[in-house]
Amino acid sequence: MQLKQTLASAVTRLSAEHVPSPRMNAELLLMFTLDCDRACLYAHPERELTGDEKARYDAALAERVRGVPAQYITGHQEFWGMDLIVAPAVLIPRPETEHVIETVLELATIPAAEGRRNAAHRIVDVGTGSGCIALALAKELRPAEIHATDISPAALEVARANAARHQLESRIQFREADLLAGFENNSFDFIVSNPPYVGESEVDEVQLEVRKFEPRDAVFAGPTGVEVIARLIPQAYAALSPGGWLVMEISGTIAEEVRRRLRDWNDVMIRPDLQSIPRVAQARK
Repeated sequence: MQLKQTLASAVTRLSAEHVPSPRMNAELLLMFTLDCDRACLYAHPERELTGDEKARYDAALAERVRGVPAQYITGHQEFWGMDLIVAPAVLIPRPETEHVIETVLELATIPAAEGRRNAAHRIVDVGTGSGCIALALAKELRPAEIHATDISPAALEVARANAARHQLESRIQFREADLLAGFENNSFDFIVSNPPYVGESEVDEVQLEVRKFEPRDAVFAGPTGVEVIARLIPQAYAALSPGGWLVMEISGTIAEEVRRRLRDWNDVMIRPDLQSIPRVAQARK
């Protein structure tokens, strides 16, 4: 079967199975199967797929129809201009999390404290997952000292692989830890996190493929959604330097409760994402 016909057939199949964005998914999985870019798909519509290519494409489509996210099928996701490895052990990086990076970069221009005006920032990414936040900050803040923690050894394997892939392994110190365990007596300028923040009561509102295939402990925090953040806030206060910043990704559902829990902090702000949904909480010690 020719490439053009194969692609059209895949779009029809995914549409019939109610897979979101069927053309985008069909193209993405075909590019993955053929190891080519989108321009190649449309430059050679008459190209015949080999039997092996057709079998691998059919297998990828079957996984997508089953609900497996395309990123887990291809093993890749772009974040902050970097091609990252992803696996079912880690949450798939999302564009909304780039607002966390933007917030830190903006705040990094503000001196944390008199004694640290000319010092490199000390940063820890809590619950690093794929390492996307730590890697983006390492890329943008070259002098910074960056640490990254995760409670999952499997997630840390993925994060380390991504650091090596982007030649940033010497810039980030990874540690297996529950939130900030082991960092109690540190003096960080930034504590950054995309923690679990979905409540069990919201489970029916979460996409089925997220519920079924992404790591549950990286999505759901507990009954209300603030359980992990409630533990992180006092730990962060203890581990930050005076004038240091806590920056967290949140959702609109928990925004006011997060603001309440940050009432003893300074310069508290909840920033919206591009859809005007509360997305990033910042607070200064």
